[in-house]
Amino acid sequence: MKKIAFGCDHVGFLLKAEIVAHLEDKGIEVIDKGTWSGERTDYPLYASAVAQAVVSGEVEGGILICGTGVGISITANKFPGIRAVVCSEPYSALLSRQHNNTNVLAFGSRVVGLDLAKMIVDAWLSGQFEGGRHQARVEAIDALESPRI
Repeated sequence: MKKIAFGCDHVGFLLKAEIVAHLEDKGIEVIDKGTWSGERTDYPLYASAVAQAVVSGEVEGGILICGTGVGISITANKFPGIRAVVCSEPYSALLSRQHNNTNVLAFGSRVVGLDLAKMIVDAWLSGQFEGGRHQARVEAIDALESPRI
């Protein structure tokens, strides 16, 4: 991925700055969708902005941070075309890309520290969707987004 949208709430604000710098050091362009301070705010605002950027094709993927990563990933997954994963370790981040073709990564600043967060991000970025037997599963997930009667 060469261009990523990034969003967080106030709890993830300090960690966001460190991860953005880490991404930029790797030559990845980061589109900052907020928040831009430690003042209390609500994560659905930023999950929505990142999800919309991914779905529209403005960016290739997104990264989200809140306290646990759970609420912000649930919000992102409400958008058709988003496959967000919350990870607290690198192995799941890697396999989420390889097997599930995830396009948004979330984690919690109250759950992982800076070095672990960098490892999670690096693992997620290094993963490539394998297709094959996994393609049918991703298609089945995508089909659930279609209106049901």
